[in-house]
Amino acid sequence: MTSHIFTRIIQLHPGTIRGLVTESPTTCCTAFVGTKRIASGDLLRVALKAKAVMDRDKWAQILIFDDVTSNLVEVDFRGSPEDVLRRIKDQGAGSMQSSAPPQPEGETRRPGRPRLGVVAREVTLMPRHWEWLASQPGGASVALRKLVEQARRANQGRDRQRRAQESAYRFLSAMAGDRPGFEEATRALFASKQEQFDEIVELWPIDVRNHAKKLAAVAFDGAFGS
Repeated sequence: MTSHIFTRIIQLHPGTIRGLVTESPTTCCTAFVGTKRIASGDLLRVALKAKAVMDRDKWAQILIFDDVTSNLVEVDFRGSPEDVLRRIKDQGAGSMQSSAPPQPEGETRRPGRPRLGVVAREVTLMPRHWEWLASQPGGASVALRKLVEQARRANQGRDRQRRAQESAYRFLSAMAGDRPGFEEATRALFASKQEQFDEIVELWPIDVRNHAKKLAAVAFDGAFGS
């Protein structure tokens, strides 16, 4: 017997996923020159500290990490400190504007309840899945939103731990990828072996070690709290 898979377009209310992806005008981050931490805090403050270092030494190798994700934060250090701050603010303002849903050209706002927006995505399920969804109160869209919310609540601890592990791994790869014990440390990180992890990184430069421990502590806390 041949099994068929059907794809439908489901209209999802963005309010149900707003908690998953957020835009923040203020990024907390940490800057390193080589293995030395030079600043930590909001991006504007950190950028000024890094700019001062670069003005003293144009060959300084500066890396700025997002404190939550450990993604590298790119900063254009050309010009004066005021130029650097202006570009960061302009970039932040631009990202906030782009996150707002565009309004179709020529469309006028009508009185009544504001339209909060709908996002269409393809969802591929077996026919029996669509039949079950259609039989639920409110139909497929409402049922899917409820399932997503239930899954989010049920997996909050594991999701938090996974994100923390990934963040710590990004930092370790960038700052300690060539350090003795790097592979052993990453295995301990993903195996939730905090004592072993702390023992391995103890031999690393103090600022790298302390930041790595700080990031990993969130992952280890998630493992015990999930």
